[in-house]
Amino acid sequence: MPPEISASRPVALQFRSSYWFVTAVIGLGIATDLFVYSLIIPVIPFQLERLHYQHVSGLTGLLLFANAIGMVIFTVPVAIFSERYNTRRSPLIAGLILLIGSQALFMEAPNYPGFGSTMVWVIGLALLCDSTPAHAVGTQLGFAMSGFAIGFLVGPPIGGAIYKRFGFRGPFDALRWGVDPAAISVIDNKDGHPLEPRPVSTEPAPADGTPPRISLAGVIGKLSQSTRAIVVMTITLFYGIIYSAQEPTLPLHLQKIWKLDSSKVGLVYLAGVLPTLVSSPLSGFFVDRHGVEWPTVLCIAAAIPWWALMVVQHQLPLFIVAYALGAFCISGVISPVMAEFAAVARGIDGVGCEPYFCRLRTFDSCSDGHVYGAFNLVYGIGTSLGPILGGQIYTHSHGWEYINICSVALLFGALIITFAYTGDRPLLTRFV
Repeated sequence: MPPEISASRPVALQFRSSYWFVTAVIGLGIATDLFVYSLIIPVIPFQLERLHYQHVSGLTGLLLFANAIGMVIFTVPVAIFSERYNTRRSPLIAGLILLIGSQALFMEAPNYPGFGSTMVWVIGLALLCDSTPAHAVGTQLGFAMSGFAIGFLVGPPIGGAIYKRFGFRGPFDALRWGVDPAAISVIDNKDGHPLEPRPVSTEPAPADGTPPRISLAGVIGKLSQSTRAIVVMTITLFYGIIYSAQEPTLPLHLQKIWKLDSSKVGLVYLAGVLPTLVSSPLSGFFVDRHGVEWPTVLCIAAAIPWWALMVVQHQLPLFIVAYALGAFCISGVISPVMAEFAAVARGIDGVGCEPYFCRLRTFDSCSDGHVYGAFNLVYGIGTSLGPILGGQIYTHSHGWEYINICSVALLFGALIITFAYTGDRPLLTRFV
């Protein structure tokens, strides 16, 4: 290596360019996103009631819908930008900054947080895929997705407690704590050179047969021709609906049945989210060793009875146990689903790429940003529909029961298609 290049290498280059460090950064970014989002979940219903609004669950669903629809709207431009200019770190940092600033604007435009969330999820997951060897993708996705649980673990209890003590503006003021510092330290080029945004060539594919880069619409079109990809996107859609349908309704249900205030609702979220810290890394570990088939099917099947038990309204301890175990099982689905999505994409010319391929900056024939843009688009649609459906259903008599019945039905549907189509050797083909 020439001496002038060696002298310019950043400090701790090998550590900062390792896929474990990238995993930690992306996990912290996801935790930041979910912390910012979940901080307001136990706050909104009680604030609307304090302002004497009627049909609080429906209005809460609309506010959460506004946030989720921002993910849908901004996914396309963010994915295009990421792949057009071959950059990961700068948009990731910008997304984290937007998450903080967006909370100050929440009362005026609640869809702004969706922009920051999109940049964290689309670009962060693409960076993780770029940096991780194929044999470790499931494990690293599992550890990164534990940030989902950490954010939900911290946000609701803190938001509820601050709201009770300082009022509505308290949770928003609490977010003035700065930018995620780890994201700034990521090196997404193992040679250590600065990676300025540069447009991707639109020239035809070279004579050596390297496939040209395709657009986001082209990625979605190619993925839609794969049965496995359609199943993954369907499960992602169901997951988004099931989880987000409870967000505008769970605080109201706990208040109605057990008279819990915002701080106690936050503690129930805490009890429910703690087990999910283990489920994503655990399922990712099994994916790397045994494939996606068994972990996905077992997690969905195990979630069904606990989700059904949440209909019971007589004993709070039973409800919390059912909520915790149901969340544990369904959270274990996301790591194998994302690993399956990455595996399917790598098998389609011009869509996915082999790990380390993008890390070496030979980006011109892979579209990981577009792949996870498609994932985020489907997940955003699910989390947009969930609050609306949950909020409107809850306004009717026995609304909570109907919400959980619908969730169980979606889980059954996901179980059937997963058993039949997920993985290189679907379980249906092994038993029939």
